Amino acid sequence: ADKMAPVGEDANAPSSSSANAEAGGKVSAGSKSDLKALWPFIIISITYLLFTVTDGAVRMLVLLHAYNKGFTAMEVAVMFTLYELMGAVTNLAAGVAGAKWGIRATLISGLLLQIVGLGMLYGWSDDWSKDEAIVYVTIAQAMCGIAKDLTKLGGKTVTKLVTPEEKQERLFKLVSALTGYKNSLKGVGYFMGAALLDWSYFAAISVNIGFIIVALPFAIFGLTTQLGRVASKNITLETVFKQSGNINYLSLARLFLFGSRDLWFEVPLPFYLRSAEELGWPRAAVGALLAGYIIMYGQCQSYSPQLVLVPLKQSPPNKWVCILWNAVLAISPIFMGAMALTSMYDEPGDSNTGKVVTLMIGVFSFAIIFAVNSAVHSYLVVKYAEGNKVAINVGFYYMANAFGRLTGTIISGALYSYVGSNVNDGLAACFLASLVFVVISTVVTFWINDDEGGLRCGGNLGCLGAPPLKDRDGNSETGRVGDVEAGPSSGARQ
Repeated sequence: ADKMAPVGEDANAPSSSSANAEAGGKVSAGSKSDLKALWPFIIISITYLLFTVTDGAVRMLVLLHAYNKGFTAMEVAVMFTLYELMGAVTNLAAGVAGAKWGIRATLISGLLLQIVGLGMLYGWSDDWSKDEAIVYVTIAQAMCGIAKDLTKLGGKTVTKLVTPEEKQERLFKLVSALTGYKNSLKGVGYFMGAALLDWSYFAAISVNIGFIIVALPFAIFGLTTQLGRVASKNITLETVFKQSGNINYLSLARLFLFGSRDLWFEVPLPFYLRSAEELGWPRAAVGALLAGYIIMYGQCQSYSPQLVLVPLKQSPPNKWVCILWNAVLAISPIFMGAMALTSMYDEPGDSNTGKVVTLMIGVFSFAIIFAVNSAVHSYLVVKYAEGNKVAINVGFYYMANAFGRLTGTIISGALYSYVGSNVNDGLAACFLASLVFVVISTVVTFWINDDEGGLRCGGNLGCLGAPPLKDRDGNSETGRVGDVEAGPSSGARQ
């Protein structure tokens, strides 16, 4: 599926005395060719999205269940260390495995390991000491971390495999759409995990295992063993670490970008919302807020090409677009950190409207701007990936992503627990550390070699070598969603 068959070109199509019938036959054949070429994308998307619901839910199950048992923010952060660390290691191994044995093998392995990780959570006993529980849950989370990145590999590489090189605008929209909807469903999982926990801890685990059981047949029966495989001579450990300069710099920028979010989102924010000393929200409300963040982030990511980048003449994006939106992101942690240090945050509870409103403005503005950044990053990695090593390139990139999340999670637990005299100081420290990570991510991106097209901010403002609009590709300006929906169609179809 490296190339999608052109629509309407079927050399073996039966002839007809009627020209119209012949044309109709070609369109029909072309439609079947389109469907066959897109079939791996459809199957992997269904499987990946079902898995993603459980990925979000298990995060909330562990976090809120641990909070109810009296674990500190640092202890919960430790529980997630192997989830992120094993994810980083898995991305490297999964890239090699996907290239050697195909995406089907990594996808099925990921789904089965998710069942193992979820199943282990049945054994979390109230009779255990904190240390015993931390060790056990950390191992269970390690299984889920491996599962996530084995499954993610298929979702991230299949877009490249079903898109011709010349269809960069279409590739950008496919990547944004799949990643965006994945994040939205992860948000659904966040809420589902918190809501089900109010009903029953064990029932919550069972529902999530049910989602994986539904996803398994799609992966087992819907994909071929050859999808994503490359010649064995290309697969060596040296190949994994020998990446292009662009992949290396983009991966490092990604590490700090996602670290900037997890410095406050994964552990400090839910603890702050739940803490009786601060907002004191119930579990369902905490889950709803985090779900709202993830869903908004996912939908903004899905539609960022059409709603933001195309109107600004920044689609498909290059490194300058990446740098611009990285720099804009710095506004949110500056605002949130400054607000957390004001006197309005000193009053416990959520009766102070200014406290709640400013926190929500900061959180959701970060979600929107971060979504544009993530869409740009997710496109650039598949753009820079080599066609015959896409699984390895993407695996290396998401290894950096996992290390960023791991770094952010551990630092956030330490800052929130130990900095300052109260949790407001700890929360502010997390936001300010997030700002530092955003700045580093922005600076690293300057070393990427992708200057072509310059930078535009609308029709009248261009810099850094941006060509006149009349010289730009027409499809890049219109950004029609139909290009994605129609697939790699010929001029006759359009």
